[in-house]
Amino acid sequence: MLKALIKISRSVNIDDPNEVSMHISKLKAMESYKANLCDFYKHYADYYQIPFVKPKYRRDHKLPRIPTREEMELFIAHSGKKYALIYSILRDTGIRPVELSNLTLKDIDLEKGLINVYTAKHGIPRMVKVRNQTLAMLKDYIQSNSFRDGDKLFPPSDKISNTFCRLRYDLARKLQNPKLKGIRLYDFRHYYATTLYHETKDLLLVKEMLGHRNINNTMIYTHLVKLDSEDKFYSATAKTVDEARKLIEEGFDYVATFNDVMLFRKRK
Repeated sequence: MLKALIKISRSVNIDDPNEVSMHISKLKAMESYKANLCDFYKHYADYYQIPFVKPKYRRDHKLPRIPTREEMELFIAHSGKKYALIYSILRDTGIRPVELSNLTLKDIDLEKGLINVYTAKHGIPRMVKVRNQTLAMLKDYIQSNSFRDGDKLFPPSDKISNTFCRLRYDLARKLQNPKLKGIRLYDFRHYYATTLYHETKDLLLVKEMLGHRNINNTMIYTHLVKLDSEDKFYSATAKTVDEARKLIEEGFDYVATFNDVMLFRKRK
């Protein structure tokens, strides 16, 4: 929001709502983008008690692109320890980047791998759980830094977002895969929600875990799962309890046992 307002102020008098409205209307941009700019300016105008009536723009709602598991693992594998941890938490929990940036040490139960999320966007507070591998990374990160209970553990959300943008363009060039440039940091949240709904078909659970107040915001993930109706799985086998436990910790589901060999699978 701040960046958008600064950009507007470079072209017109930010304290003149008529100039701002005219400037936004002349932009060669999508209606949704103009609507967002008006929302941002409305916050600014209300704060400084500037009379401003928002122009009406049509919002085009597009289904987000859901990254594959392999694409998400690429970002994690090509990041340093701190950002590999950040992306792993976003993948595991579906929390918003701004919610992640507000986390403090007292919000985390390191024994159980639970995180108390104090919501953004007027959503509902909730508790989420990270995978064991992510928890080990988190413990190492906290041990390596001198955090106190009230200290924020991670950088501001805009810095996290900017770092991700640089990474995706670097990876797209390095791996000659232009599709990576289309993945947004927020898509980690979409990946989590789509995967959770695919596995549970429980829309209310997805709503709760995302912190949505309005279930209409959650309904989008039912459409995304329908679009990806051709299920593809990784398969794995285990002969011992330890091998089976490790597969379950990695997200594999038990299918059956054949000739004393346990069969597992995990959605791609």
